[in-house]
Amino acid sequence: MQVVPASRSRDLIELIVGYGAIIGTVWSAEHLQAILSPFVLVLTLVIVLARRPSRDELGMGWRGLVASLWILPAAVALAVLSIVTAAEIGTLHPLYKAGPGHVAGYILWTIYQQVLLQDYFLPRLLGLVKNEAVAVGLTAVLFAAAHMPNLALTVVTLIWGIASCVAFRRYRNLWILGLAQGLLGLCFAICVPDALHHHLRVGLGYLRYQSGHRVP
Repeated sequence: MQVVPASRSRDLIELIVGYGAIIGTVWSAEHLQAILSPFVLVLTLVIVLARRPSRDELGMGWRGLVASLWILPAAVALAVLSIVTAAEIGTLHPLYKAGPGHVAGYILWTIYQQVLLQDYFLPRLLGLVKNEAVAVGLTAVLFAAAHMPNLALTVVTLIWGIASCVAFRRYRNLWILGLAQGLLGLCFAICVPDALHHHLRVGLGYLRYQSGHRVP
């Protein structure tokens, strides 16, 4: 019987624990999510930091920042094109909870999602499969699957998951990726009808939200 190296076993266990905690939270009732979400946030960050990565390894340093700056104007251009198109076909609508606090909170959330993608799931999958293309693909699949049953979000997060992982492997900076994801996410929210994405809800929250009204 082949012995699995300790490092690979650790990667697998941490992958299962982290993803299991996220999926369990996503599919919990709203009152439980309020309790579980901070726990999952702390748990995943503790697991990431337990390996004592440097700021550059985390993608939170200066490395790759200037080289990756082009991603932001590219995201802005895509957002403008999407808004113009949505206005032309009649799907453009106001942002749900458009206050600055809500928008800022969403941007922070997308930066944290990049931490999960680039610092949690991708390194562990690289340790398990050793093939970069396969690891990137699997990371994107996990990311997209966490947005089920929101099919619209599942499709775009699969594409973005691949693109952001490839960009991170090249530039090693997640600040730009987090900001770009936040911008594109807000654009998606106002360009795609709420009837399709239920205010970007996923899991149980998506199923319990119909036509702008919560299901008791």
